[in-house]
Amino acid sequence: MSGDSTAPTTGGSPLSDEELIALYKDLHEHPELSFQESRTAGIVEDRLRSWGYDVTTGWGRTGVVGVLENGAGPTALLRADMDALPLEEKTGLDYASTARATDRLGNDVPVMHACGHDVHVACLLGAAARFAAERHLWAGRLMVAFQPAEELGAGAKAMVDDGVFERLGKPDVVLGQHVVPMPAGTLALSSGLALAASDSLTITMHGKGGHGSRPESTVDPIVMAAATVMRLQTIVSRETGGNETAVVTVGMISGGTNNNVIPDQAQLRLSVRTYDPNVRERTLAAIERIAKAEASASNAPVPAEVEHTDHFPALRNDEAAVIRTREAFKGWLGPARVLDPGSMTGSEDVGILAEAAGAPCVFWFLGGADPSPFKDATTIDEALEVLRGLPANHSPFFAPVPELTLPVGVEALVLALRTWLPAG
Repeated sequence: MSGDSTAPTTGGSPLSDEELIALYKDLHEHPELSFQESRTAGIVEDRLRSWGYDVTTGWGRTGVVGVLENGAGPTALLRADMDALPLEEKTGLDYASTARATDRLGNDVPVMHACGHDVHVACLLGAAARFAAERHLWAGRLMVAFQPAEELGAGAKAMVDDGVFERLGKPDVVLGQHVVPMPAGTLALSSGLALAASDSLTITMHGKGGHGSRPESTVDPIVMAAATVMRLQTIVSRETGGNETAVVTVGMISGGTNNNVIPDQAQLRLSVRTYDPNVRERTLAAIERIAKAEASASNAPVPAEVEHTDHFPALRNDEAAVIRTREAFKGWLGPARVLDPGSMTGSEDVGILAEAAGAPCVFWFLGGADPSPFKDATTIDEALEVLRGLPANHSPFFAPVPELTLPVGVEALVLALRTWLPAG
């Protein structure tokens, strides 16, 4: 790794709301795919150096870690992810992304911050400026980690594999947040099993190509793939118990080049979410069984290939650490604005950092939606109905409200850090 800072330890001034919003809009307008976050990393590095952090770069290829020493005390790590998604933005915002990039398969794709990682980076930078300027309010050792490739579930592991904790030391707690379409001004966190394990798979169906007018002379992989999509639905509906949880999503299907050509290959790309390791193993085995059975039933010349491309484990929040952090949030926002969402089927790889450090993890959700549609909701069911109507993470219309979201996100990080590194 490179780039140890020799900047002075004077912290300067916190970012104003206007500066924070301008930073966020710049990040949103210039998204970068997983392991390609060089521009974002450069902005992070420059900012941290200017505030007196000791900075090292290149962790997990593009990750950045800043360390700020502030007397005796424990070490806390605050983490933000930096990568965007291969998605065309449709928000119509004046700072909407028009960026394009080459993905890891060599395809030219549009790029959008559709999961809010630009919010995470901006909030952590805003908090980092506060920590540097307000040293009298906390004591100990602060690590701010800007992680690549969360969307692949690979960035945290890459940083760990690069020896980030061997070189920089292990934290006593790992803290982080994720923006979601809850009302801005609310936070949500739960203890125990918070987010699901995630697996990504690619299924390749092999056929025998030919002319669309003579399907009898071919083995059609498009039909094979379509049948597989339908059969995969039975894993959840017929093989998963009512007290178990599994999600099997076919997010991409591709094959063929023209309407009158039957190709010799088709591909499916899947996302699988589970909580229980036994359910996970059964689900993955069922996917492989179904894919190969459909290929055999279609008389495919080659068995279906099932490639396991990505995996990251379920995220567990430490109960005692969550109680400690939640009480601080409630004291700030009030109990009604600090929610307990229970287990959710989304996934996050931040837990890999906590596990590698042997430290408790506290990961919470930050409301990013305009609160006005929620004002007439008087019950949880009514609020959930409003929530279902809003663009969610990974939607091309996902657009947190920066003026209402960013100040709360910064303050949440600052308050959580001071809970763990109080002034001496």
